[in-house]
Amino acid sequence: MQKTIEIIVSGLVQGVMYRKHTTEKALSLDLKGWVKNLSDGTVILHATGTEDQLNLLIEWCKEGSPKAVVDNLVVKEIPLETFSTFQTIK
Repeated sequence: MQKTIEIIVSGLVQGVMYRKHTTEKALSLDLKGWVKNLSDGTVILHATGTEDQLNLLIEWCKEGSPKAVVDNLVVKEIPLETFSTFQTIK
């Protein structure tokens, strides 16, 4: 069963290729959705997939890209969204 989650990541997550690496990880997990930077320095993403796929993404987001320093993740389930792929939004 598919579901959609929203993840907000805080810490040193902008300017360290976090979005690029998140997109690569999500695509490798066959997830659909998007990731983008917010003006407050956080990164937000919406991802649709199975619970197992999403749990793997959540675990990955706790570390993120090699130069990232993740301080906190806020994860919540949101209404199901349909996407054709996973992409970085600028």
